[in-house]
Amino acid sequence: MKSRRRCICLSATAATVIGLLLLFLILGLTVFKPKDPIINVDSVALSGLHFSIHNLRVYVNVTINTAVTVKNPNRVGFQHADSTAFLRYRGLEVGQGLIPAGKIGARDSRDMNITLTLFADRLAGDPDFYIDAISGKLPFQTYIRLPGKARLIFNIHVVAYATCDLEIHVLTQALASQTCHYRTKL
Repeated sequence: MKSRRRCICLSATAATVIGLLLLFLILGLTVFKPKDPIINVDSVALSGLHFSIHNLRVYVNVTINTAVTVKNPNRVGFQHADSTAFLRYRGLEVGQGLIPAGKIGARDSRDMNITLTLFADRLAGDPDFYIDAISGKLPFQTYIRLPGKARLIFNIHVVAYATCDLEIHVLTQALASQTCHYRTKL
């Protein structure tokens, strides 16, 4: 009799534990499923553009300020390490800006300002740069990648991406156009 009660008790306990594990697994894969954060580029502005031509050499210095909002759609916090945003010219990385580490709460968002600075020496050997400079329009692209982790029961790695195609008008020293793209996977 005692053996039968013990067997029923152990079976009920095992069924309860298995049921709870299944419940947590289902919740983890549906309601608490980690999602990649979303980066929205709020504004892109030139804070400094110095352009000159001396002795058939083109000198350029560009500083681009980018204001972004990072939204965490998860039901748990998102933590990211120091990261880098890049400035590209025709696919070549010619500048960068630091994104400091931080945390974003569950279903919260955070505003960030990123300053991208051009490394002019990386443009010196590119013949397309001289053609673009003479035409008066320089095409650049900002590339922001923000990797981090969301902690549910264990760490889940998530990544957010955003790129903006920019065209800088040399004579007016202003942005001629900008088009931003938001992706969760690249």
